[in-house]
Amino acid sequence: MKLLLIFPAAKSKFFGSSFAFRLPFLSLPIIASITPPDVETTILDERIDSIDFEKHYDLVGITVMTPLAPRAYEIADTLRKKGVKVVMGGMHVSARPEEVLGHADSIVIGEAESVWPVLIEDFKNGKLKQKYQADEFIKLASLSNFNRELLNRDKYVPVEFVETTRGCPFGCQFCCVTKFFGGKYRTRPVDDVIAEISKFKPTTKRFSLKNVVFFVDDNIIGDKNHAKELFKRIKPFKLNWLGQASVNLANDDELLTLAKESGCMGLVVGFESFSGAVLEDVGKKQNIKHDYLEVIRKIQSYKIGILGSFILGFDQDDETIFEKYWEFVKKSGLEAVYAGIMTPYPGTRFFDELNSQGRIFDYDWSHYDCSHVVFQPKKMSPETLSKGYRWTLKKSYSLYSIFKRLHKTKAYPLLVWPMNIGFSLSVNRLLKSFD
Repeated sequence: MKLLLIFPAAKSKFFGSSFAFRLPFLSLPIIASITPPDVETTILDERIDSIDFEKHYDLVGITVMTPLAPRAYEIADTLRKKGVKVVMGGMHVSARPEEVLGHADSIVIGEAESVWPVLIEDFKNGKLKQKYQADEFIKLASLSNFNRELLNRDKYVPVEFVETTRGCPFGCQFCCVTKFFGGKYRTRPVDDVIAEISKFKPTTKRFSLKNVVFFVDDNIIGDKNHAKELFKRIKPFKLNWLGQASVNLANDDELLTLAKESGCMGLVVGFESFSGAVLEDVGKKQNIKHDYLEVIRKIQSYKIGILGSFILGFDQDDETIFEKYWEFVKKSGLEAVYAGIMTPYPGTRFFDELNSQGRIFDYDWSHYDCSHVVFQPKKMSPETLSKGYRWTLKKSYSLYSIFKRLHKTKAYPLLVWPMNIGFSLSVNRLLKSFD
């Protein structure tokens, strides 16, 4: 039996195949790792390789995030016309199962690890079902160490992706993590993480830093005791690692010290909004009592860089938000910044609310990339939001702005300077696509 697993290419100019950095991913290698060994499995990332529709496969699996859905449907429809069976899974499938079934022979709803072996066995026996639904969230102790060699690794930035937790208890209105991965943190045994990391081989290909790891957890410090044990245990490996963390990291000097000593180069921090009313309304209450500049200075004092993430277009935002954002960026000293347009992803409370109000006017999922306005904002026109967003991107990633933000940085200049130049190139491509 021959199985092909596909990661479709997004049409987005910022996060699609034209993005300056091509990063590996976890979902399909994890699926491949739990596929029976008698199945000949191939992984294809359409961002770097084209699909040969004439090549024979018995079964094709496609992972589907919302902005990838239109391309995923094109691929699936082409393959099914040739008689190939197609199964789809991922967040968009869980949010819109009936829609996806119009393009697939079978779908997986929820985390695939618990149902995938059953699906493969059913397929072998000619009993493939239309739906496979995970009844519960998996225990992370059951995660297998997957074979990274199934990826075309020479075509990616040499960064290893590692997962140590899943889930989030906060349930922000705009985020689908809680619904898909659960409303509490599930932690992976640190022994298992260490066993995975111990197999990594240092590389210097196209990058001057060795042992670079990105921890993909939505909040690596969500369980602080787990995080502290993890940081202590990975210290001997001399990693250079990146991750995502919440603003309350700034409140814990022990955690900051351990993060730095374990090799933390930088963290993505979701600031989202400057408005306490917005944060309260969308459920990001953990941010309300923090002074963002103090948070930034505190984390940076440990020589840990910060990519600050913001969202533009909340219901309380008016056209003054763009100037406020730009003024903050100028004085923030952030090592990197990202601003996206508020996007009502299917499966979120934000989507349900706007949809019930008749405020969503664009259901082209390829536009759900945080770069397009797909709904009617409350305090400005869609055109104003779109133009303001492009203005903030242009300002934030001009070469002058990059220099002003980074000329005093102490956090890994060999990382942050190339990263910002890469972002600038990607932003320019995106801006040209709007002309």
